[in-house]
Amino acid sequence: MMAAAMMVSCGNKTQQTAQNDAAEVEDSLTGAFTAYDLDGFKLHVYNTNDVMGDASYIIEGQDSLIVMEYPLFKVNAKEFADYIEELGKPVEIDVTDYHLGGSDKLPLTMPEGMPAFIEGPIYGGMMKQFAEQFGDTMVELPTQKAAEVPFGQTQKWNGVDFDFQHGATSDFPAASIIIGKQVYYTHWTPAEAHVSPLQIGNAAAVDAELAEAKKALASGAKYFIGGHGGLAEKAQVEFKISYLEKVKELLAANKDAAAFAEALKTAYPELPGDADALAQALYKK
Repeated sequence: MMAAAMMVSCGNKTQQTAQNDAAEVEDSLTGAFTAYDLDGFKLHVYNTNDVMGDASYIIEGQDSLIVMEYPLFKVNAKEFADYIEELGKPVEIDVTDYHLGGSDKLPLTMPEGMPAFIEGPIYGGMMKQFAEQFGDTMVELPTQKAAEVPFGQTQKWNGVDFDFQHGATSDFPAASIIIGKQVYYTHWTPAEAHVSPLQIGNAAAVDAELAEAKKALASGAKYFIGGHGGLAEKAQVEFKISYLEKVKELLAANKDAAAFAEALKTAYPELPGDADALAQALYKK
């Protein structure tokens, strides 16, 4: 799980409906913002373009802002804060789900149990490793006590519902959050690409991610967002389900990583991503 937060994202295919809802708000030298008009709120997506492919979000209601997954690197955190200032509304809540970032002194909310997990050896060790690797380019991490939301509970902030559900069982013990019944947030945005071995590191994770993808599709959400990868639509979730079902089929039919990788590349000859790396992870003993 420590590795699961480190990822270079594969781009998602943009669909026509997203283009209709979206407006390119700002292109900075580092990251990029896009805004989507939805029923009752506006979703602002910030693709950081950092080494981990992280994405951050702002849910803009009538009177205030809810921010999610504040950026980890100083250059991105500044761009994010500047953009928030331009919106001219106060931040009501900072939701930290899978990714701890530069929240500073904002009121912090996490899924139940996540504050303790962040202090533990897996997440805490990961953040220590990041600090050693990236040094002064990283933000100071927040130290304030976070409010915790139980799984299965819906919070209403600035008139928008945030439904906290369990995420994939193979991932961090954080939440999939359904926002305003229209946006489904989880750790990894579905993409039409080979799945990263940092997301699926063993055969059990295939089943866990498949179950989570089916749950996301059944939610009826219009858009699907993640801590890595930005925004996707229903077609990308459907692709992920089909892809993972094929992965399960090929795992049962092939005895070693090399045969599996060749079969997967034959099934998806033009698909971006690293099928060989995924194969090595799935057959690792």
